[in-house]
Formats: sequence, structure tokens, C-alpha cells
Amino acid sequence: MKLVTAIIKPHLLDEVREALTDIGVAGLTVTDVKGFGRQKGHTELYRGAEYVIDFLPKSKIEIAVSDKNLQTVVDTIVRTANTGKIGDGKIFIKDIELAIRIRTGETEEDAL
Repeated sequence: MKLVTAIIKPHLLDEVREALTDIGVAGLTVTDVKGFGRQKGHTELYRGAEYVIDFLPKSKIEIAVSDKNLQTVVDTIVRTANTGKIGDGKIFIKDIELAIRIRTGETEEDAL
């Protein structure tokens, strides 16, 4: 089992969620986060004053998937979240040692 963590632009969240639902992803966790990568933030003008926004709003999606579904999930996120512009985000994949469904006590892939 793997934990897929994707950092994407917030305005693409609904599209990504719908695409993941279409391929059979049963659940995911979404967190609103802030951060920066190579784009290093940007400068904005507000009421005549210029100020720098270092941390840009992003959405973090976490999905626990079986090994056999991993590539399909990653491909779906890349295809849906890609705008071709800087700041599209990143995907991180980690191993999950154990998953337990609290309600039923199911473990491993049955818990997903």
C-alpha cells in the first residue's frame, strides 16, 4: 500500500477530485496549505502599497491506494492538475506499513 500526497493549485481541486472518483478512488483527505517552490511567491499591489506574498495557497491531497492502483492514481493527478505553468505542484509517494479501519477493525487493503 502507498500514501500518495499531491500538492496542487487550489482551483484545480474539484477537477482532480472528480477525475479520481471516476477511476474508483473511494476516499481522500484534502488540506488547505501554503508554500512555495521555484516560483518563490510573487509581488502584489494593494491600495498603492507593494507587498510580497512568500507563501502561495495550495491544496494537499492525500490518498491511500493499493500498489496495483498506484500508477493509475498518479497518472490521473498529473493529467488533471497539469497546466504547464510553474507552480503546478508535486506528488510524493510513501509506503504504508499498516492501515486499520477503526469501525470494523479491517486491516491492510481491506481497510482502504
